[in-house]
Amino acid sequence: MDWNSRRITAILENALLEDRATSDSTSSVCIEANQRAAGTIIAKQDCVLAGVGCVSRILDVYAMLDAAVVSHYEVTSHPEIFDGVRLHRGQAVAVIRHNARVILSCERVILNFLQRLSGIATVTRKFVDAVSGTKARILDTRKTIPGLRILDKYAVRCGGGQNHRLDLSDGVLIKNNHIALAGGIAPTLARAHRNRRGLQPIEIEVRTLTELEEAVANGAEVVLLDNMSVEDVKRAVDRCAKFERPIPVECSGGITLENIRAYAETGVDFISVGALTHSATAVDMSLRAAVV
Repeated sequence: MDWNSRRITAILENALLEDRATSDSTSSVCIEANQRAAGTIIAKQDCVLAGVGCVSRILDVYAMLDAAVVSHYEVTSHPEIFDGVRLHRGQAVAVIRHNARVILSCERVILNFLQRLSGIATVTRKFVDAVSGTKARILDTRKTIPGLRILDKYAVRCGGGQNHRLDLSDGVLIKNNHIALAGGIAPTLARAHRNRRGLQPIEIEVRTLTELEEAVANGAEVVLLDNMSVEDVKRAVDRCAKFERPIPVECSGGITLENIRAYAETGVDFISVGALTHSATAVDMSLRAAVV
């Protein structure tokens, strides 16, 4: 992750502006202007870490917003602490040595990003572990927080998952509304083949085995099995394996930690899980400050 990119910088800057971090009323009246402090970020539960690179970058962006901040700072972590690593409750994520007011003014923004991204990475790792030993790979979806997609999808990768489409330009995925508006599976696929850009594969969502047959007969290159039972997914995988050309199979809809193993054992290539990003619970972390 390029934490210095303009897109990431804009996200972090907006978060600081939202919190009016440079106008921290409490810190300005309670803390001496030149006081130094150390802030230790602690994981308060077992988790998978994501977003540690944002800590120093948030401090940099804060300095861009407040010209009066000239204090030197240092962010240190143990060499074994990096994005994607499993943390245990009580482990230190990083130590910030900086102006005390700045640490307190940036505390909530830093924790908000670390807690959300680590929450996504943690739940992703649970799904990845649940399908271990099968060929299935865990994919995310576009069900992300508006404006934070690049970070949400980065956190999925930290948890061992893979990214599906980053945005609407990132591939052809024909869903039920496209089919309804374009006149059915066959004409929709015909139009997609005529009009697609470059070599983007054409993936289509199907909800029944009958729709599957029509889709592959009309040139579907990848199929997405939507809300099918485990038994029907297995039949679909077996059917696609009999075609001369390889047809990757993805399934989604109603996938949970309790049933994902059964779906993975059908032989599907991909399992997409919206819950990785739309329902991830933030990891519990805190920042403990001390005078230095």
